[in-house]
Amino acid sequence: MAGIYIHIPFCKKRCSYCDFYTEIAPKLIPSLVDAIVSELHLRKSYLQEESIKTIYFGGGTPSILSKSQFQKIIDTIYHLFIVEENAEITFEANPDDLTPEFFSSISSLPFNRISIGIQSFDDDDLKRINRRHTAQEAIIAVNNAQRAGFTNISIDLIYGLPYQTVEGWVNQLDIALSLGIQHISAYGLTYEEGTQLWKQKEANEIEGVDENTMNEMYAILLKKMDGNGFERYEISNFSLAGFRSRHNTSYWKQEPYIGVGPSAHSYNIKSRQWNIASITNYIKALNNNELFFEKEELTLFDKYNDYVMISLRTKEGIDLQKIEFDFGTELANYCLKNIKTFIDSEKVDKIDSKLRLTPTGIQISNLILTELMKL
Repeated sequence: MAGIYIHIPFCKKRCSYCDFYTEIAPKLIPSLVDAIVSELHLRKSYLQEESIKTIYFGGGTPSILSKSQFQKIIDTIYHLFIVEENAEITFEANPDDLTPEFFSSISSLPFNRISIGIQSFDDDDLKRINRRHTAQEAIIAVNNAQRAGFTNISIDLIYGLPYQTVEGWVNQLDIALSLGIQHISAYGLTYEEGTQLWKQKEANEIEGVDENTMNEMYAILLKKMDGNGFERYEISNFSLAGFRSRHNTSYWKQEPYIGVGPSAHSYNIKSRQWNIASITNYIKALNNNELFFEKEELTLFDKYNDYVMISLRTKEGIDLQKIEFDFGTELANYCLKNIKTFIDSEKVDKIDSKLRLTPTGIQISNLILTELMKL
């Protein structure tokens, strides 16, 4: 089984924290949709006839597409690939796009999951990070999705935003939990070099949240999620029973997927490849019936590092038996030797062959992962 990711790299305005490849170029949308269709045709053999269990429209802002543009891409996928009957089909959206009229227009499409980029329910936060919706519009967007029949709704939140307080974060979570949603992705803010927010911090124009407060916010997140029936199945992802993101879970299980669109990544167990991060160059290449990408063949150490890096973040954790079976006894012993200090300090639990982060271990997960990498 495999997945398909479609990257829609358009935004109406750029958020100050974002370092994903996006552009504000609405006139290019029709040409990009045609190019995506062409890429799907050219790469139909990439997944070697694996059945498709997840389709994910990410961005950028996929909700900027019209019904006919969505339809064109979806029809192509169903024509070229074997899509499972119960496939999870998700699109990301900005709250201000999610009007009753929008939902009415896409009602005939096979979407059964929506991921709404809310980030905050505080208008001051939203202004600081240059979001184009208000807190009230975010709540209305969730309500509109529910009225449209969506029963699998995820929202994104960010904690540690400039000037955000612990009390403010608690309020964010209380609002989110009052909405009757099924999934929450909550990320600690990182200041990515080159972003507007990073430049403001470097110039001392904004005040960041200190590490201790960030850790306190995450501890509150864990407590709130657990107390409301949400399972932490990955460091930043929480769901009610039966509502894990199947698409993201397939990444963490290292299942094959094809990424279509500018800057999209693909993985087929043996290698990774990624498309050119340029809408115009991407369209130009596809107009000439060509692909424009870079490729990396994965070594044994690459595959081990990928498995460790991804698995340690999940609820299931690292399986030493799997490492030994897939990568050899030497790497299994290497992993256990290098993680022993964290087991002894109760940052990692070892139960049989499984290694899982404890709540305090989550706070230093990057340090632990650094120790486990094999160069």
